[in-house]
Amino acid sequence: MSEALQESSFHDELKAYEGMPAAEGGVGRDLVNSAMIRHWCEAMGDTNPAYTGPDAIAPPTMLQAWTMGGLGGHQGRSAAQDELFALLEGAGFKSVVATDCEQEYLRPLRIGDEITFDAVIESVSEQKTTKLGTGHFVTTRMDVRANGELAGTHRFRILKYTPAHRPSKKAAGGAQKPVRRPRPVINRDNAGFWKGVEEHKVLIQRCTDCSVLRFPWLPGCNSCGGSGWDTVEASGEGTVFSYVVMHHPPFPAFDPPYAVGLIELEEGVRMVSNVVGIPHDEVRIGMPVRLEFLRADEELEVPVFRPVDLVGGAS
Repeated sequence: MSEALQESSFHDELKAYEGMPAAEGGVGRDLVNSAMIRHWCEAMGDTNPAYTGPDAIAPPTMLQAWTMGGLGGHQGRSAAQDELFALLEGAGFKSVVATDCEQEYLRPLRIGDEITFDAVIESVSEQKTTKLGTGHFVTTRMDVRANGELAGTHRFRILKYTPAHRPSKKAAGGAQKPVRRPRPVINRDNAGFWKGVEEHKVLIQRCTDCSVLRFPWLPGCNSCGGSGWDTVEASGEGTVFSYVVMHHPPFPAFDPPYAVGLIELEEGVRMVSNVVGIPHDEVRIGMPVRLEFLRADEELEVPVFRPVDLVGGAS
């Protein structure tokens, strides 16, 4: 049998799982409650008044959170998805990466709502080749109900794949071109920020309706819902609000261990960036830092932060 026919036959086996349940009769571990809403809003920096008080609703983006099993594991999961994954892994597609998700909100979730859900294997793609490797995209759709009424849908897509072969320097016959940092994803919502970076500025969005500053850039205001905005330039002064030290996994163009900080800017918003010019194990919460721009390669500069005492010193 030709390779093309083998692929077609295997894809037919995979497609047989389309429409099969991935989870049935799932029940959220908790009713919709103000504590979880508060934790979510604090983590996201979302101060929308609709999410507080006795008549509060949950942020729509929390839709999936109410269905998660946590450390206790998933509830109501069917065997079909495990069988599908076993079939893929048996064919050599043993690696997995989440690629994207889509959510549709049909009605607000209110405090006290009981969450139930069912999920279905919606589609399995033909064999695709990506930069990561060759495999199949698997999409599941979860229908989320509140007190029995459909409240939203959550589509989650993964790629089950065989990693692409990457020849070693030796196999390639000598030194390779240095690996560049990943390019930032620039879209219509954040293009202004990266334009500012090109001019050695960190620009913060400001709502023209309520004057609240927001970062990262968003199409609308978290506080009042307004869509109008302008920008203010950050002074460049800040402090380390929190940080992590990256050890693993190693990633091309980065040399672990290195510190990634959540920097609280003088203006009151926070941004994620590298803390440079200091050993990773000397970074401290509350450390004053100052903005500078790192030339990563001939095409890319990125904002980073250096401890104030070391500004002007060696990297």
